[in-house]
Amino acid sequence: MLYLNHKKLDVWKLSVNLTKDIYKLTERFPKSELYGISSQMRRAAVSIASNLAEGSSRRTVLERKRFYEISRSSLIEIDTQLEICNELGLLTESDIINWDKSLNTLFAKISNLILNTK
Repeated sequence: MLYLNHKKLDVWKLSVNLTKDIYKLTERFPKSELYGISSQMRRAAVSIASNLAEGSSRRTVLERKRFYEISRSSLIEIDTQLEICNELGLLTESDIINWDKSLNTLFAKISNLILNTK
């Protein structure tokens, strides 16, 4: 594997952990959701870390910010998908509390990264 700057970013590390947590969560879902919300959530989670990595390799500030914004948008997708999962009864109260903290922390860090990218 390459040892590049994005791997030093706390926000990237958090996004990788979020992806692992999404995979663990979706493993609990009914098999009927394998090609539905499970697949969509996994793709969105992978997109967060992937766009942070790709953005960090871009040469211009405008390009870097654009990829970071895409990453943040994927996080918002996950938030919406978790809301849907909650409505479908696929989450516990404990899940909701844990996800709320995790998503808000990551959202703030990505937003801060966007604001401070120069």
